[in-house]
Amino acid sequence: WILSVDDASNLGGSGVGIVLEGPGAILLEQSLRFEFRASNNQAEYVALLAGMVLAKEMGATSLSARSDSQLITKQVAGTFQAKGPQLAKYLEKVKLLSKNF
Repeated sequence: WILSVDDASNLGGSGVGIVLEGPGAILLEQSLRFEFRASNNQAEYVALLAGMVLAKEMGATSLSARSDSQLITKQVAGTFQAKGPQLAKYLEKVKLLSKNF
């Protein structure tokens, strides 16, 4: 399974896009609009977490995630530390969910 995530954040609000590709030409696309303000990094983490939950619900046992956020990808890979408490919580949730794949 391959998960691709992207975020959008501006004065009008925040949202994310999720694309999950699976075997047998399975393609799931989902977009979420937030009713709260989120930084680009927070939105990217929410997209990643939502995509991971979706992959788990679809029965994926192996998952490769893609993101255009260098900060998030390096934090998840362990190259960068999550310095802010909010991002650290998101990272912890990603690591917990990663155990499913």
